[in-house]
Amino acid sequence: MSNEHRQADWVPVCTLNDIVPNTGVCALVKGEQVAVFHVDDGDARVYAIGNYDPNSHAAVLSRGLVGSFGERVVVASPIYKHHFDLSTGECIEAPQHSVNAFPARVENGQVWIAA
Repeated sequence: MSNEHRQADWVPVCTLNDIVPNTGVCALVKGEQVAVFHVDDGDARVYAIGNYDPNSHAAVLSRGLVGSFGERVVVASPIYKHHFDLSTGECIEAPQHSVNAFPARVENGQVWIAA
């Protein structure tokens, strides 16, 4: 296990099977809504960003459409369709409205988020 994985406070949120591939779910992690995504393009990965969309003032990012924007894996907000980079939380159209990104991993089928 890497130093990052040992030093962070990791919280289990669900199993990987609880998230339909290429969609997201919302989890409450230490009082904050976190959008957790299972991206499977031949290699299953998980990402976690804040669920609150500052453009629409609604907690909806977990319900967005997962896709790509060039080389970036993104979610399009279901309200105004702004794209958020799943690795960094950056809002591509309005960087001043970016969200937090959280380290995420899968271990023994369980999804973990670093809080």
